Amino acid sequence: MVDKIVKTKWTINILILVSACLAIYFGMYNEGNLFKIFKPLTTILVIALLFFTPKKSHVQLGRMVTIALVFCLLGDILLLFKEYFLLGLVAFLVAHVLFAVSFVLYKGFYKNWVSFLLLFGIAGALFFWLSPGLGDLLLPVFIYVLVITFMAWQGVGLYFREMNNAHAWMAMGVLFFMFSDTLLAIAKFKTPFYLSGALILATYWMSISFIANATKGIILSGDQ
Repeated sequence: MVDKIVKTKWTINILILVSACLAIYFGMYNEGNLFKIFKPLTTILVIALLFFTPKKSHVQLGRMVTIALVFCLLGDILLLFKEYFLLGLVAFLVAHVLFAVSFVLYKGFYKNWVSFLLLFGIAGALFFWLSPGLGDLLLPVFIYVLVITFMAWQGVGLYFREMNNAHAWMAMGVLFFMFSDTLLAIAKFKTPFYLSGALILATYWMSISFIANATKGIILSGDQ
């Protein structure tokens, strides 16, 4: 049974990699219709990682992370259309709230103030730098930055609390999510840069893949 689960996990991860590469390729070469297929498909494959997991333990964590990933999928679809950017932002905001809540329910609230000052200091500096170009989106982006930084703080806290492989992947996942959204904000509100689209998508799919694989690992290990 375990061998079958491991094989399924690796198969899905390979499919995620292939789909992500195709989506990035089609996005770079303006193959709009194919990009609109493979972008959501890649996130659907990430979600599928959690469908093939026996509910041994931490069922609540698995469910909440799955729902958060579904909101990421919704955000992916909405961001395919420029006029729905704000709605896409809201979808990802909900996803970050669900990720943060799932981390807190899993291991409790993390209170390390060194990591708090580091993460919120970086986020604050970036927001201050980007703020002149935000216009009417100043408040929504401010709220988004607060929420994703809090989510990253709690996700990183899982690793510093218990240093195991699953928590390490979770910490990397939330940090990559923060990094990906930073690249997106720079490209949208400051200036587009070379390969910005490819880098944003690559780091985004790395982030949610790390989070999904970490969650799967936690459930399979029955970590208490």
